[in-house]
Amino acid sequence: MAIYEFVEGTAPLLVSMPHNGTEIPPEIAARMTEHARRLPDTDWHVARLYEFASEMSANVLKPIHSRYVVDLNRAPDGRALYQNASNTELCPRTCFDESPIYGDGQAPEEAEIADRVAVYWQPYHTKIQDVLQQMLREHGIALLYDAHSIRSHVPRFFEGQLPDFNIGTAEGTSCAQGLEQRAADILGQAQNYTLSVNGRFKGGHITRAYGQPGKNIHAIQLELSQSTYMQEDHPFAYRDDLAERVQPILRQLIEGLIDWAAN
Repeated sequence: MAIYEFVEGTAPLLVSMPHNGTEIPPEIAARMTEHARRLPDTDWHVARLYEFASEMSANVLKPIHSRYVVDLNRAPDGRALYQNASNTELCPRTCFDESPIYGDGQAPEEAEIADRVAVYWQPYHTKIQDVLQQMLREHGIALLYDAHSIRSHVPRFFEGQLPDFNIGTAEGTSCAQGLEQRAADILGQAQNYTLSVNGRFKGGHITRAYGQPGKNIHAIQLELSQSTYMQEDHPFAYRDDLAERVQPILRQLIEGLIDWAAN
């Protein structure tokens, strides 16, 4: 069973898309609510939005399965990302709108969660580790860009409307200051878009676990508002008219990160 898709590149950059997957094993889907089976909390179309990355020689890693199977951007021990705030679990029990993912008594228990970590979570993270080490050996530096998206209004997590671009670097600890500044400069200059750096989203487990600037491994997360490129409600359609405006900015960002690593 395929767990992820990987496209190898030659640049010292890995683009990870941990919430892009949409597959649900039938035995899990059968226990889920009709609403949850629509996968409303997916980072819809992120792979399509960043399809240029492999053309720029970046390494690209994306999962097959939905975050409802296991959340690849959470710690395997289930610890919360944010203190004193609403968090979703390693194997989520509720959607972002707080409706149940599973029918009564159907949510996974401890043994099943451990099995999902072994089957789905661990291979993805092993691949991240392997690619980072390979880039470090070949280039002396490794960059990890974790690509995400989310609806522009999610009251469970934040008040009001989310900024369009949300950079997370674990309060500047997951990458060099120069890299964070390069990303902020590029996105901050984009007209008609808003930017936040280490606001509500400071980077998830992947950014925090693998960013080690002291070892020349730098990690940065971008949480992109879905209002910039798609229809945010079901059927979650990709909107070319919007995507054609934001995609060149994302391309400029990826170019900027690769250029920063090279220099």
